[in-house]
Amino acid sequence: MTGEQAPGPLRPAGQSISRSQIRVSATVELEARWDLPDSPTAGVVLCHPHPLRRGTMTVPLLDSITSFLVSWSTAVLRFNFRGVGRSTGIHDEGLGEIDDVAAAMDQAAATFPELEFGIAGWSFGAATALRWQARDRSEHDYVGIAPGAGRAGHQQLPDPGSLPPASRMFIVGDRDQLIPVDDLVAYAAECGARMEIIAGSDHFFYSREQTVAGLVAAGLGIEDPAGA
Repeated sequence: MTGEQAPGPLRPAGQSISRSQIRVSATVELEARWDLPDSPTAGVVLCHPHPLRRGTMTVPLLDSITSFLVSWSTAVLRFNFRGVGRSTGIHDEGLGEIDDVAAAMDQAAATFPELEFGIAGWSFGAATALRWQARDRSEHDYVGIAPGAGRAGHQQLPDPGSLPPASRMFIVGDRDQLIPVDDLVAYAAECGARMEIIAGSDHFFYSREQTVAGLVAAGLGIEDPAGA
């Protein structure tokens, strides 16, 4: 059943990296990890890019975002979609992966019930997280980094009318070579989402990782604990 968790998950404590598993069903268990500050005040679930294009939870952009968020007192849960790394199951063309997102959000809430969790993803992960919001009527804060919009071969984004009210932001580079930027801008407007376009950047955000990370934090309402 979607969202079923492994028996007796332990709550990680202290500044650390903690390995975990997320049980989605009787046949699918996801490899996951927590990156934690000493005393988290917010939480984020991060979803990785396309599993068939070498996307994993430890791609460099997600590593950079995670480090930034942890430095801002945020607990970060990452996971490998089914069929990736040590996650069991097989790629399901984005359908079963919606259940993966749901199970990860369930585990986040069960592990740190006192924290407000937002959700963010890159490319396939951004689209899948948004499809989860539409399916499960989630009002969690959301940031989507360069999700495919309007082009064959990319995960279809949900109809804007199917999305419940929530704070949402999309981030894209103005030189993205994989998705039509104008289509994403139009989609964001239909969703009532904030749109951030990074000048000079393509789909992979090389050398702009910190800019993306700062925008993710802003989009999820996470503030610098130092007040800078």
